[in-house]
Amino acid sequence: MGTNNNIELINKNNNNVASMYSCSQQSSIEDFYSGGSVLITGATGFVGKALVEKLLRSCHGIENIFLLIRPKRGLDPDSRFRELMKNPVFNRLQKENPTALSKVIALAGDVTEVDLGLNEKDQERLKNDVTVIFHSAATVRFNERLKDAVRLNTQATQNVMKFCRKIKNIKAVVHVSTAYSNADKRVIEEEVYPPPADPEGIMHCCETLSEYTLDHLSEVLLANKHPNTYTLTKAMAEWVVSQHAHHVPVALVRPSIVTAAWKEPTPGWVDNISGITGIMMEIGRGTIRSIICDQKYIVDIIPVDIVVNTLIAAAWHASSYRTNDVKVFNCTSGTQNGIRWDQLGVLTLRHAFEYPTRHVQWYPGFTFRTNRIMHFIYEILFHFVPAFVIDIILRAQGAKPIMMKIYHRFKSAAKAGEFFSLNEWTFCCDNQKSLSYDMDEYDRKEFETNVKKVQWDDYVKNYMIGIRKYVLKDSNSTLPSAKQKLKRLYWLHKIAQFLAIFLVIKVLCFR
Repeated sequence: MGTNNNIELINKNNNNVASMYSCSQQSSIEDFYSGGSVLITGATGFVGKALVEKLLRSCHGIENIFLLIRPKRGLDPDSRFRELMKNPVFNRLQKENPTALSKVIALAGDVTEVDLGLNEKDQERLKNDVTVIFHSAATVRFNERLKDAVRLNTQATQNVMKFCRKIKNIKAVVHVSTAYSNADKRVIEEEVYPPPADPEGIMHCCETLSEYTLDHLSEVLLANKHPNTYTLTKAMAEWVVSQHAHHVPVALVRPSIVTAAWKEPTPGWVDNISGITGIMMEIGRGTIRSIICDQKYIVDIIPVDIVVNTLIAAAWHASSYRTNDVKVFNCTSGTQNGIRWDQLGVLTLRHAFEYPTRHVQWYPGFTFRTNRIMHFIYEILFHFVPAFVIDIILRAQGAKPIMMKIYHRFKSAAKAGEFFSLNEWTFCCDNQKSLSYDMDEYDRKEFETNVKKVQWDDYVKNYMIGIRKYVLKDSNSTLPSAKQKLKRLYWLHKIAQFLAIFLVIKVLCFR
């Protein structure tokens, strides 16, 4: 593949540069990765990008990082790799150690295929060179059809685990799962639970049954308290991983809701609008007035850099303290440093006012509620009607109407996420805590996994700044004008409130 020729410019001095960074420090984790190569699936995802960057920046002795990339949305693996390397996540590395990027090699492949869809040459190279594998590829869409979710989450995991057994010098395999893989339980231990259905049987059904039959099968499976095909297929994938633990050292990491970076590579870095990031962005833009949520519950968010550090340390731990079982790490915050939905909402509004975006549409303000009738009324008045009116204006101006599309997209996403905002779980995390205890002093600082140190006020502030900078592409120069716009919207909001009260009084008096 062209990428191998164009990107694989391995600088022989990289290891010498690495020694300059770490010669005065002793790191068991860096030593673990030194001299070996890493294979990462799902490297173009949010966690995957941060994982590549951290490995390059902190594990200087790594020979190569191989990225398995498949064609997607009309882009071939080469094009997707070039786009990946332009991501701001690598800005710090570009300044501190730009030659390290030459260690990254893209390989055309697909986790849903046998032998990961690799050609023979790439297979042989991986079998000889790779020592650690991170399997992060997955579909995170809650409303994925069963066949696709099984193929991307369960079947793909089986393919990766089978390929791992062909690696000659494998030290560890790390599977990225989710804390909600066992959402049918309320207390989640750090163990692999029996699957909600036989993975082999379900994979066979998906290969042989019609879509109509599979839709009915999906309904039956989800009736067992799994909210969607995502958590269902991730639970089955965990069981698949556990069946290979006696062949290779395996760690299974379960992050909760992965959010913007706490400290690394830079505070507030985020590159998507999925889940809570999208909600916080729209709160800041003033386009959300009502959210279905039980605000007294813990919202279990975990910064992406803590997740990445856990992944890196988990591979080292699984190899250094090997057992015949899967080592499970619940990478969560709720039981250690929990923040409730209402607290997150207050902090989001506070910093939305402090760092407004030029894309603000109305004066921010919203309510968490569990009353669906009131939510429906607010949704019609403050979500649907404004989107409809704005699209009429856009059409009149000859522009493309987009607000109704955004409205329906957000409504669908909010509906899919209601299960998680109306329920609460207790995630036991003794293994997660032990990672820090088992590290030496240098590694505890370099690979921080202790979520207790996160100060949520500062974190949310940087989060909102990160959304402004990386998602909405707002530069610091626009902040004064954005604040002026926010002031104008404040008075418009007050006038609208006054008129609404006036009309209500008029109607009541008329009656």
